[in-house]
Amino acid sequence: MKRVTIHDVANAAGVSLATVDRVLNGRPGVRKATIERVEQAVESLNYKPDVFAAGLAKKRVYRLHFLIPNGPNAFMEDLTREAASHAQTMSGDRMQVHVEPIDAFDGHRVAGTLAILDRSVCDGVAVVAPAFPEVRAAIDRLQDRGVPVVTLVSDHPASSRQHFVGIDNMAAGRTAGRLIGRFLPESPGKIGLIAGSLGLRDHAERYAGCEEVIASSFPHLKMLKVREGRDDNKRNADLVRKLLEEHADLAGLYNIGAGNRGIISALNAPTQAGSLVFVGHELTPYTRDALNSGVMDAVIAQDPGHEIRSAIRVLKALCDGVPIIEGQERIGIDVFIRDNLPELS
Repeated sequence: MKRVTIHDVANAAGVSLATVDRVLNGRPGVRKATIERVEQAVESLNYKPDVFAAGLAKKRVYRLHFLIPNGPNAFMEDLTREAASHAQTMSGDRMQVHVEPIDAFDGHRVAGTLAILDRSVCDGVAVVAPAFPEVRAAIDRLQDRGVPVVTLVSDHPASSRQHFVGIDNMAAGRTAGRLIGRFLPESPGKIGLIAGSLGLRDHAERYAGCEEVIASSFPHLKMLKVREGRDDNKRNADLVRKLLEEHADLAGLYNIGAGNRGIISALNAPTQAGSLVFVGHELTPYTRDALNSGVMDAVIAQDPGHEIRSAIRVLKALCDGVPIIEGQERIGIDVFIRDNLPELS
């Protein structure tokens, strides 16, 4: 079937191409009766504007800002690397991707960064958003200024953000709880938990999911109070050493966030017996080595490349006012053990 074009709409309405363009884009200078004729022609012909072609014709440049946490977080480093790579490869497609480092544990500074953005600076924003009220308010104000916002990795559903790009973190936490419980099916024991901060929604949701499964399916295991290390390797190493000193019956360890290098170093110490079940997140060179050496038992991972590509597609769709393809943008949860590690590229 032949695709209906703007020329067909103009012919059916008896007007010029310029008039159709003004009506479709809501620009002034067209009489009400003419607008009605054009709209009737669009409806009767089932005309669908080719947004991509229109963007090319207008030579539109999509200026996208990614606000990604900095610091020694290997997964965030992977996200930043993927975004920087796309900034280079997509420049010929009229895409400008700018990466702005943020401190995810400082809600005021994240809100301040969002506050200085507007349509003169960018067309869309993807942000790893800490769940602080000031960040929600900053997202809402940015939306009010006409800049679409998507949250990345960690959601902020109380805000007016238009889409979340990331895994189901409750499901990820339930997966961690199920793995730990299956690895420790019989003897009573304690499970140590380390998070960057429960003020980060993804960490809070993972904790809640893990707690739900352990309580309902593995009541012989006791979850200890969460200790927060701000995803810092040194702090996490200190926290693990204290857990080992204080709890001789520590059977498992779940690192909800980042900072795996610190935990791995503490567990590699000569005084550690090596019988601890350790589950964490994100496949990095450090967690890969820990799986191979037996220090880690399982890694729950998400694909940083998929998330960056998805965020770019979603922001472009929001800029163009076209539907988001939900199935394409669903981010999967991967589970890796030593036996199914993907080959290094």
